Amino acid sequence: MDLTGGFTLDHSSPVVPPPAAPSPGAPSPGSTSGAVPLRTGGSGPRVSVPEARGPVASEVGRPRRAPQGGSGGGGGRGRLRARPAVTELRLSAFAGHRSAAHALGPVTLFAGPSGSGKSTTLRAYEALARLGAGDPLGEVFPDAADCVPERARPDAQGRRGFRIGCTVDGPEGPVHLDLAIQAEPRLRIVGERLTGRGRTLLATALRDPGRSTVQAEWHTAGTTPVTRAPFPDDLLGTALLPLRVVGKTPGQLEVLAAAEQVVIGLRSAFACDPRPERMRAPVLPGEGRLRRGCGNLAEVLHRTRTDCPRRHLRLAAVAGAGCAGPVTGLGVQELPDGTVRAVLERGGRPATPLGRLGDGELRYLALALTLLTGPGVLAMDRLAEVPDAMQSLTLLADGLDRGLDGRQVGELLGLATGIAADGHIRVAGTVGDRSAAEARRTPGVTVVDLSA
Repeated sequence: MDLTGGFTLDHSSPVVPPPAAPSPGAPSPGSTSGAVPLRTGGSGPRVSVPEARGPVASEVGRPRRAPQGGSGGGGGRGRLRARPAVTELRLSAFAGHRSAAHALGPVTLFAGPSGSGKSTTLRAYEALARLGAGDPLGEVFPDAADCVPERARPDAQGRRGFRIGCTVDGPEGPVHLDLAIQAEPRLRIVGERLTGRGRTLLATALRDPGRSTVQAEWHTAGTTPVTRAPFPDDLLGTALLPLRVVGKTPGQLEVLAAAEQVVIGLRSAFACDPRPERMRAPVLPGEGRLRRGCGNLAEVLHRTRTDCPRRHLRLAAVAGAGCAGPVTGLGVQELPDGTVRAVLERGGRPATPLGRLGDGELRYLALALTLLTGPGVLAMDRLAEVPDAMQSLTLLADGLDRGLDGRQVGELLGLATGIAADGHIRVAGTVGDRSAAEARRTPGVTVVDLSA
């Protein structure tokens, strides 16, 4: 199976270390005999689905969620010395992208004209993050056919698909995850490969198209060098490894440590898409975790004012830099009907309810709040078994500059780079041409031009 544009994955061979560490674009030895090609369009690389080779063993369990950073036998948890982070995103064959590999820095912004694939790039990142969290494939890709390259040609069995992958850096070094996903005629993961330190740690392949499983092989390095078992074809195998690997041999511990690093790195993502029309009305108090659309911004400010006074004061200072008129603080008013609403405090002047602010001001405040808080204040799955000091939050912001003026964009970029410098926060977003020009002048920001 060709997963990454020249990186050949031989599913007919056991999982063994290659003679040298592979790079995402370099070929490794192996053949693809007995495979039916799943073309992804053009004259470039193709995905192959191995032919059926006998019955598949009993079905494995289907947990709704992957474990939260834990693993049997330790899984390398004691060796976590750095915060795992996604440092490369690969779109080998995904929608309009072909053979694309994008390095991701602490603050990375994708720019380009309409139709260049900015939003699609972030969508691929979020999809990998959700798969790492244990979400089923059908929920992650409800419209999977739209992800198939437009010129993709079906094979004799009518199969078409797409390929995405990433690299997660951390204490185990760079670990590469690559997926081949069949979109038609039935959505399924037909191939997955996890590699690190020059070794193939996990490989899966579709052996029997009539079953809803793939055959998985992972490195053991014990009396049995490789372990084989069926995995469901709608869940990420890497996220399932901590449920299946005991962690007794050095090889098993290596596999678990690499899988844990990838899961931690992927699950750190929070997609933030502030919707001003949902942020104006008072809301009922709740757990105070900011949702994707930020409609409960007032509720979250109600919580941060009490639980995180330092961050709340810093947010108030940031608000003053991006909102019109003087701002001396961010207040929260409790209304007679039990709801709360947030206000900008104006010193000796009457406070301004957030509902009266402009769309750009509301988006600016929501994005700033996300940068100044952590997973505990965001509506995302927390890795409870991994200390916060070992995690980094990656903010995914499609249209980071939407509705913002130049001053607000500049303030957000400065805030993002300053916070990203300590390693706790990373940002991946999309911007228009004008903001891209500003970003190129901002130290610490990487701008990826998709029109090039």
